[in-house]
Amino acid sequence: MGTSRKDNIVEIEGDCFYEQNPPFNFGGLDPEYSNFWDSWAVIVLVPYDSTTTYQPGTRNGPSQIILASQQLELYDEEVGIEIYEKGICTLSPVNPNVSSPEKMVKKVQNVFGYLRQCNKLPVLVGGEHLVSVGAIRAFAEDIDLKVVHFDAHADLRRSYQGSEYSNACVMRLVSDNCDFITVGVRSISWGEHKYIKENNIRCVYARDVIENREKALEDILEFAQGKVYITIDLDVLDPSIMPAVGTPEPGGLGWYDLTYLLKHLCGRCEIVGFDVVELLPLPGNIAPDFLAAKLIYKMLAYSGYYLDKKINL
Repeated sequence: MGTSRKDNIVEIEGDCFYEQNPPFNFGGLDPEYSNFWDSWAVIVLVPYDSTTTYQPGTRNGPSQIILASQQLELYDEEVGIEIYEKGICTLSPVNPNVSSPEKMVKKVQNVFGYLRQCNKLPVLVGGEHLVSVGAIRAFAEDIDLKVVHFDAHADLRRSYQGSEYSNACVMRLVSDNCDFITVGVRSISWGEHKYIKENNIRCVYARDVIENREKALEDILEFAQGKVYITIDLDVLDPSIMPAVGTPEPGGLGWYDLTYLLKHLCGRCEIVGFDVVELLPLPGNIAPDFLAAKLIYKMLAYSGYYLDKKINL
């Protein structure tokens, strides 16, 4: 992989990425805590939504999340740490390739492959869900990877509107490389339902979590062992707290439903990377932007805390 190192520039396959400084980095962190080479985690901004067919605009999600993150309190009261002290670098956004979604996926794969070589925890901030495929492939190409997929939709279509590279096909593409479990689904097509049954796809529906989240967690942890990548489409959450998505569905998870599952996953598994995608900012409503930023910081806190403690719940 063609890469080079300079003081504040990372070059990957011909693309240059710069360390972002306040107010353009996650959390508004000073360079002491946000330089690339000393940071534990790296935020990868992917402002891409070229395969979105209903409501475009998720390309604006990363910038709004960064803006909201400037106002976060950096002490996590739940696990009792300031995870930013381990270093959180934010790279300049990945330049979208609007000519080919397949090439865009490959571009993200190259970035995540490099971050993996550098022993960083990569965090993708989208943008549409399709770009998660590249992040997952960077790990799945040579390790036994398990993926935990949080989403209101199954995303299991073989193709959508003539393309296999669509945000409606994300997990079908992922299934070519690794095993996964889907959590929070409450909207699927007949074809996806049939595919789930015929291929024994593991699926924990939203109603399963809401009715008995302890049992839902047990089912998730039975699958999610070893190295795990977590992909979070924000529409997994109920529209009452997350209306800023392209295709909101009623009956979604609450904040504490989701963080309960994520905390236990981070406590039991080796999290190699994660993403938060599909924020579609709403003019005049900044609450969803803050939720997305808080969720990313929560995941960093959980991941870092249990990595350091080496304990199980």
